[in-house]
Amino acid sequence: MNKVTQKLSTAAPMKTSIFFPSACKTRPYRLLAALYRAASTKSKRKKQTKKWRISKKKHKETSLTRRRTDAKELLSGMIEKVSPDILKYWVRRASLFSRFDYGVKCDEQGLFLVTPEEIAKHQAKICGPDQIVIDAFAGVGGNAIQFALRCKYVVAVDIKPTRIKCARNNAKVYGVAHKIDFIVGDFFKLTSGLRADIIFLSPPWGGPSYKAAKVFNIETMLEPENGFSLFRVALSVAPNVVLYLPRTVDPEQLVQLAWLSSPPLAYKVERNYINGYLKALTVYYGNVANYK
Repeated sequence: MNKVTQKLSTAAPMKTSIFFPSACKTRPYRLLAALYRAASTKSKRKKQTKKWRISKKKHKETSLTRRRTDAKELLSGMIEKVSPDILKYWVRRASLFSRFDYGVKCDEQGLFLVTPEEIAKHQAKICGPDQIVIDAFAGVGGNAIQFALRCKYVVAVDIKPTRIKCARNNAKVYGVAHKIDFIVGDFFKLTSGLRADIIFLSPPWGGPSYKAAKVFNIETMLEPENGFSLFRVALSVAPNVVLYLPRTVDPEQLVQLAWLSSPPLAYKVERNYINGYLKALTVYYGNVANYK
């Protein structure tokens, strides 16, 4: 093998490229150049069109998802449209009010806050037949109705006029409106004029998001006041207090509430189940803790 052959064989492989001389005016080269430019332009257009279609599709899907998420529906028995995260409570409406489809009215928050009827019945039964009961956060009347069916008389308080209007309507559906005094107002500003045997407290738990917390803290998560302040105010109205709280409430705080009175109050904690599922806790303070 001569030197020239050896040099060529050890050289690096050459990259293939197409060269179209601009100065070349012969017809074959001009035709090839035109074809190359057309192919490149067509390829670029295809890529741009594909990107545009993908972008448009994603935008459309995002818009539809946002529309479904934000969509509210006006459902039977509701006085306002219901958002998707509250819809499940409406689906289970018969467990909240057995007579829901007979004229019961609710607003969105009231639907979420109402105590399931079976639990409300049990709470009213524990309180006894000869008691005057104050429902400090009556909402749409779930508990007030059950207390009226089993107790002597009920005072239902709520700060929202629309909710009290629903509660009065619902009491009529159950035939107990004559046994309930409905008051629109802030419970904390009305305490000086309220007295009863038992006060029932089911304050707002902070909306559906309360479930995200592993432990429910009554000092920071209850609305509109912390649990300790609320309990002190309740004791100035009635000697017996019934609290309806989330199932994840801190048990140590329940003991601390009993010690806000001197001497400390007797108390009893009940776990409330619906279809085998632990829904909430009811805590009875005072003599009511000994009722059966």
